[in-house]
Amino acid sequence: MQYLVSGKVQGVFFRASTRFEAERLKITGYARNLPDGRVEVLACGEADAVDQLRNWLTRGPAQARVESVSSEPAPVQELAEFSIR
Repeated sequence: MQYLVSGKVQGVFFRASTRFEAERLKITGYARNLPDGRVEVLACGEADAVDQLRNWLTRGPAQARVESVSSEPAPVQELAEFSIR
């Protein structure tokens, strides 16, 4: 699943915190900053774990102020880990 997270999500350790949460949930994928200030997250794993990550994305780390999280299906990719791009 691909998520686009809007709000104060850059410069607040959002990607690093997302990686920590994804690794805890055994999810692979990535988080990357977009030029427009959003963060894109690709999450591949068990549906229940991906749902848990989505719920976490609506809050993010303490310094973040998440305004919205949109999602769309993405092709499952065989990734070895969750990375920051």
